[in-house]
Amino acid sequence: MSEISRLLDLESICLDEPAEDWRTAIALAGQVLERQGAISAEYTQAMITSVEEKGPYIVVAPGFAFAHARPSDAVHRTAMSWVRLARPVEFGHASNDPVSLVVALSAKDQKAHLQAMRSLATLLGSPEKRAALDTAATPEEVLAVLTQEAPAAPARNPASEAPAQDPGAEAPDAEPAGERGGSGPDSRNKILTVCGNGLGTSLFLKNTLEQVLDHWGWGKYLTVEATDTISARGKAKESDLILTSGEIARTLGDVGVPVKVIENFTSTNELDAALRELYDV
Repeated sequence: MSEISRLLDLESICLDEPAEDWRTAIALAGQVLERQGAISAEYTQAMITSVEEKGPYIVVAPGFAFAHARPSDAVHRTAMSWVRLARPVEFGHASNDPVSLVVALSAKDQKAHLQAMRSLATLLGSPEKRAALDTAATPEEVLAVLTQEAPAAPARNPASEAPAQDPGAEAPDAEPAGERGGSGPDSRNKILTVCGNGLGTSLFLKNTLEQVLDHWGWGKYLTVEATDTISARGKAKESDLILTSGEIARTLGDVGVPVKVIENFTSTNELDAALRELYDV
């Protein structure tokens, strides 16, 4: 069974739902989880409050928002809901609005959903898969696209993974120079991907970044850690750099290492360009 299908069933997929604004869109996704018994109404409100407080950082790719909040007693089990809107709505994101697809996650802990997030991020980064999801006529068709993506991902093996980038994007010849963010000799060989809660959007970014590093052959040299804003401040000086959204970057402020804003968390090409700039390759 696909890791995604363990968290998302047909009853959790709603297509062409009307929503007046982003709050209504998140509420729809939360109410699906409520009906499934995965969460209580407090969690739905927490997902909305998270965006009110931190901004539209959950809009991680064009037209796509990944709604979530911190694990709490309002979460009864780890699950996902899938809501495609009848008409796109504005979340206030500078480059990824308007949003037509809202996926909500309720997570009991930091680990149960990791593989599903990796699979989902890979799917949404594929233009062909995204187009199929946007045009699927029934929940059955959506689930078929989500579960066709093939094998449950094994442990990372940089030597055997196919490039995720545009075939024209050549990988750097050398291993990472011993420079922290390209600016000094004290490399920590770690990159942080950061979001508001450390278990949702940062995992999308982590997955895409690891694809790029593995394509370059750098996966064995650099560790990628997904974390939240509070933890990131303490961990920043243990890392070479931080990758995150514009909203979270403003929240973090100056943490003593380079902070790079990424617009599309599922774009290997954008991550490739960011790494070339930050590591000066």
